[in-house]
Amino acid sequence: MPNERLRAAMMAGGWTYATLAQRAGVDPKSVERWVNRGRTPRQATALQAAEVLGEDAHALWPALRQSRRARAVSPELVTFYDQRADLPISAFADLFARAQTGIDVLVYAAVFLHEAYPRMNEVLQERAAEGCTIRIALGDADSPGVRLRGTEERFGHGIESRCRLALMHYRPLIGTSGIEVRTHGTTLYNSLYRADGEMLVNAHAWGVNAYRAPVWHLRRIGNGGVFDTYAESFSAVWETARPLEG
Repeated sequence: MPNERLRAAMMAGGWTYATLAQRAGVDPKSVERWVNRGRTPRQATALQAAEVLGEDAHALWPALRQSRRARAVSPELVTFYDQRADLPISAFADLFARAQTGIDVLVYAAVFLHEAYPRMNEVLQERAAEGCTIRIALGDADSPGVRLRGTEERFGHGIESRCRLALMHYRPLIGTSGIEVRTHGTTLYNSLYRADGEMLVNAHAWGVNAYRAPVWHLRRIGNGGVFDTYAESFSAVWETARPLEG
């Protein structure tokens, strides 16, 4: 039977099959089936589409019971993704584009951001021009921590190459008011992507590349929560990181 709640949410936001499909990373025919035939998308897609619509995915698709239990663990947990590869690049681009006060990125390389979204630097420059403080912490390719991660991933020197490539992507931003890039040699247990009170946390797992590891989307709702735990972790690494010279 038709999904009338989904239809109403799309109409209220002016979404068409094509525009919602683009944001959710699916074919417009899939969206048509969600609306007119009551089909339930796979979990990661449902969560992404619901976030775009500003709706609760479990209200739109009650069949998503497993995520309902996971969400109850912490009120700060917005969505959970089985692996980073399930997220469309728009999830990261839109997160940064919404920022009003600050953006923090803590990674080894995350070259997928620039490879999949060539406007990434432009978005960061636009946000900085509007008053955002932007801090980017990248892995030091020559550090023991990065080399060890490469060994654990079984990618050899691949991660070191990715760190150097990431520096090439971000180097044009050095000297831009409001943007600072640093390098770190710490052991990362998670990659962090923060914009104001929202954060994407990409877990690291031994021997597994980050794109295959899970991601949780957090939204800060008060002091001392899970969000603040990761924010404090970023700050601790940032204090030890070395500023990148132009």
